[in-house]
Amino acid sequence: MCKYPQIEVELVGQDGNAFSVLGRVTQAMQRGRIPKEEIEKFTKEATSGDYNELLNTCMEWVNCDPSEDEDEDEDDDDEDGYDHLQV
Repeated sequence: MCKYPQIEVELVGQDGNAFSVLGRVTQAMQRGRIPKEEIEKFTKEATSGDYNELLNTCMEWVNCDPSEDEDEDEDDDDEDGYDHLQV
């Protein structure tokens, strides 16, 4: 389970450039009103290693496979009370 499952970022089929991936995730976190300090922690962790570490960090922090949720209720409100954000 990721740290912020309500933040959904589609990585498959998108620009795989590391800066693009990092930008999409940080923008989604900002739109999801994640505190700036948390986003800075994410960025530091995501950029501390190689490309695989970046992807692993993204998956640990946000929901990078929102297609898994397509089978569930079509409404964006989930049982956890969060409005799920998809980028």
